[in-house]
Amino acid sequence: MKINTIRSLIALCMILGCGSLAFKSGATPILVNKIHKIAYIDSFPTPKNVDNLLFYIQRDPNTNTICYTLNIDKNGKLNISTPIHAFWIRYPEGGIRKDLNFIQRKFAYGINSKKLADGSYDVRSVAYNKLPLHLRKDEKGVYRVYADINKRESVLERIFIRIGDGGTFWNPDVKYIELKGVEVKTGKRVLERFKP
Repeated sequence: MKINTIRSLIALCMILGCGSLAFKSGATPILVNKIHKIAYIDSFPTPKNVDNLLFYIQRDPNTNTICYTLNIDKNGKLNISTPIHAFWIRYPEGGIRKDLNFIQRKFAYGINSKKLADGSYDVRSVAYNKLPLHLRKDEKGVYRVYADINKRESVLERIFIRIGDGGTFWNPDVKYIELKGVEVKTGKRVLERFKP
């Protein structure tokens, strides 16, 4: 990181009255203010060149990303029994792509989907099924995943999971889940954080 950037962050920290300037190992600095609210610079990569990407999940402690794509065959036909395919992009390993293993599919990052009478799908995470997602076509006939973000119907783009230091493999200490997307009615970006 350039020295001028660090100086600018320190100056901003002084202006805002921050309690400290913190650095995460290998990441962009974050500013922590006196009341412990975080204004961090998002240093996670955005998936590129992913055909039929619906949304993706990122979480601590690394930049490995789980991508959820429309599961279509070579003729463009949707797989109606498994409409969403999930896989890793492992950025620390040079951006290689790997399918989820059995445990990841069944207990962590997999998706359960149920076809509804109108041809759309109710979609739920295997790890947190309290968040209803809907796979359906938009007005242009393109499949999108929809979620209520801040009580607004939105096209889901990204889920970020902040994981604390405690917890276990089977029961991680999730500090919050952050949803990002685009509100259908206005086209504006929306964001919501909640504690599961």
